[in-house]
Amino acid sequence: MKHVLTIAGSDSCGGAGIQADIKTFSALGTYGMSVITAVTVQNTQGVFGCQDITPDIIAGQIDAIFTDIEVHAVKIGMVSQIETIKIIAQKLKQYQAKNIVLDPVMISKSGFDLMQKNAKETLIKELLPLAFVVTPNLPEAEVITGLSIQNLEDMEKAAKIIYDMGAKNILIKGGHLEHDATDILFDGKNYIHLKEKRIQTKNTHGTGCTLSSAIAANLAKDKTVQQAVENAKEYITGAIEHSLAIGKGVGPTNHFYALFS
Repeated sequence: MKHVLTIAGSDSCGGAGIQADIKTFSALGTYGMSVITAVTVQNTQGVFGCQDITPDIIAGQIDAIFTDIEVHAVKIGMVSQIETIKIIAQKLKQYQAKNIVLDPVMISKSGFDLMQKNAKETLIKELLPLAFVVTPNLPEAEVITGLSIQNLEDMEKAAKIIYDMGAKNILIKGGHLEHDATDILFDGKNYIHLKEKRIQTKNTHGTGCTLSSAIAANLAKDKTVQQAVENAKEYITGAIEHSLAIGKGVGPTNHFYALFS
């Protein structure tokens, strides 16, 4: 069994963050491990508070994993502070981590800032060059590139800019477009358009976390980048189709739909 590490924040209602990541790893037949970067006060209605974990404890968690267990892939999610980003980058370089998937989480669906505004440049400088795959949605890609993204052509331009920042493969997620949910995968040479039907449901809490974790799990299982992304998109589509109407707000996807459907 392959081992996959998530470095991300905790979601107290279990739909996103490390909880979604570990559920995804398990559903896809890999062993999940976690380094918690922050604890959020969160439910289906929004994020109401956040406490960051200190850099020394983050470093200690990473040391504990890499000095004991082989890590076949790493997913990075919520990293909100400059010092958090720097220590993660330092440790991943130290342990020569492979198959790093970076989900640049910046703002929650409810509008809560999950990354301090002055940390954006540090993420671009420190983590993007380490990323084998980076998975921004359109608002995140706009923040990273400074572009206004309105269509597929704009998505391709953004992907090229992010590639030039050092990431090896870029998946720009098109879920915020008005029509089909078309994502664009760019490897520095080729643009691959990945289309999926749009599922009409409000219950999409944790979709970005789940997709990036699914990519990491597939990379750990020695899939190519395109295979990993295509498999992950198929998985998240099923999870959304079988999403759960839990709570009073935006419910979570169903990570174990294949077991219970």
